Amino acid sequence: MSEWQPRTGEFRSGALTLRYVEWGPQDGPPLILLHGLRSYAMTWEPTARFLSGEWRLIALDQRGRGDSDWDPARNYYTQAYVDDLEAMVTHLGIDTFVLVGHSLGGTNALAYAARHPENVSALVIEDIGPGSSSSTDGAKRIVHEIESTPLRFDDWDAARRFWRGKRPNISEQALNSRLEFTLKQSDDGAVVWKYDAEGIGRARIELAKRPELGVDLWPIVDGIACPTLVVRGEYSDFLSSDTAQEMCRRNTHITWCEVANAGHYVHDDNAVGFLLALGDFLGKLKAGQAV
Repeated sequence: MSEWQPRTGEFRSGALTLRYVEWGPQDGPPLILLHGLRSYAMTWEPTARFLSGEWRLIALDQRGRGDSDWDPARNYYTQAYVDDLEAMVTHLGIDTFVLVGHSLGGTNALAYAARHPENVSALVIEDIGPGSSSSTDGAKRIVHEIESTPLRFDDWDAARRFWRGKRPNISEQALNSRLEFTLKQSDDGAVVWKYDAEGIGRARIELAKRPELGVDLWPIVDGIACPTLVVRGEYSDFLSSDTAQEMCRRNTHITWCEVANAGHYVHDDNAVGFLLALGDFLGKLKAGQAV
């Protein structure tokens, strides 16, 4: 098996069985990847192809997504996600690792790093920062999308049109991946969601109504003690350049960059630009250079 081909594994977190995907050499330096709100582990496959010659990449299907169990209690909040990550790290027996997170996964990565600074050697946060989930146009857009998302489609063409309409900048490769890993055909021939769209959507809407259910990221940002890269999409409506700059001003461990021709979904919109930024950061990290 070549190093970029995925290997799958699973573990228990409370009552749930969660699944992860691995690429790269087992003895390589570990890098854990956390996807966004309505995404899945295999969204990181292009990243794995780029890095798996050297790194051991581990992408988690966070609860309710991919091949992981749905939560019957619909606990899709930060504390539960961090508990799941803790369970996976224990299962894998990893001491220290680089942690990468996009959007919701970025919040979970920051919250985990605040709780376990000894485990996280470096952070990469893709297009999220303090206030992103509550007080931005992107936050309003996501809630509107959730409220207007159908639970089923007549056929795959309808599903493709839906995702293309929501992600006009997404590459064809990323769109095909999203169709494959977020949807499935039901027994009656319709196309339905593979992830817990209703439960996850309900939790996200509740978070918009009650921000106290979320996490205040400013204290976490202030306390970060490891090298951290914040990656913003040029056209993001979710993370402003002002917020990214303020994160760096408040904490000298943080740097940021902007990827051209990308919105909030940076690694989907401009995979090459994202990978160049990530590769540069990781290269400097391994060389012991300032990042």
